[in-house]
Amino acid sequence: MLPPLQPAPDASPLSAVLAAASTIILGKEHQLRLALSCLLARGHLLIEDLPGVGKTTLAHTLARLLGMDFQRIQFTSDMLPADVLGISVFDSASGVFRFHPGPIFTQLVLADEINRATPKAQSALLEAMEERQVTVEGATRPLPLPFFVIATQNPAHQIGTFPLPESQLDRFLMRIELGYPDRAAERALLEGRDRRSLLAETLPLLSPEILLTEQARAAALHVAAPLFDYVQALIAHTRNTPEWKTGLSPRAGLGLIAAARAWALLDGRNHVLPEDVQAVLPAVAVHRLPTAGDARSAAEIAQALIEAVPLP
Repeated sequence: MLPPLQPAPDASPLSAVLAAASTIILGKEHQLRLALSCLLARGHLLIEDLPGVGKTTLAHTLARLLGMDFQRIQFTSDMLPADVLGISVFDSASGVFRFHPGPIFTQLVLADEINRATPKAQSALLEAMEERQVTVEGATRPLPLPFFVIATQNPAHQIGTFPLPESQLDRFLMRIELGYPDRAAERALLEGRDRRSLLAETLPLLSPEILLTEQARAAALHVAAPLFDYVQALIAHTRNTPEWKTGLSPRAGLGLIAAARAWALLDGRNHVLPEDVQAVLPAVAVHRLPTAGDARSAAEIAQALIEAVPLP
């Protein structure tokens, strides 16, 4: 049985992780909280933005603070699935083939510039992200736990990118953007120390074992029946309006509940509120709602959906 959740948000180790991360990634407290919520919900994170705004640094920061093993995969157009998963090599001394694991066999994987690889290379992540295992040459091998993929993606209009298919996008619990820092944060960044040197001096605040416990605590948070009704109403609205080509899937509904639970955990509560669902809705739902030339931001699309569905 899980220990009871104590509402002490200011003293919790998760709050300490967020505070420490905010000293490295300046002015992005909301995005950092979404990223940590995604991890607590056992999801995967897609960060789409321009180069140079801190996407890679965010992944390094989380890995460092959470004490997780870390590997970075630089996706390129000539990458093959074996470059991600691994390959068997013949050992002449023993006369047998030995499997050499690829970089996917780690706890936190940074799939950098994932949309610069071909769909064939992108597909190497599908089984790993969904089932926490990979099948290579007929053998299925489990991945370490916790397992978390952070993928970065350049905007689709940039040269040399391959759009992620819907099946790949749906594997990501959340998609977020970092954006440019505000004036005060950028001034502190310009006047401050190099982020890499700060990271090198940063000590882990959690261990993978504690993180697994926190994930279990998040999954155990109470969700009242009216809140399930609210989530179902949001999903039904996306399916019944002509605004979107397809509505949210059952997997999206499960992800929305899991993310809302994680958001509530970061507040130190043992129950989920409608505000928790609304807070994570833009990151969880919008990349699963294909639109035709919609110029609105994720926040604007989510706000329109929130206004269209009454609270329970």
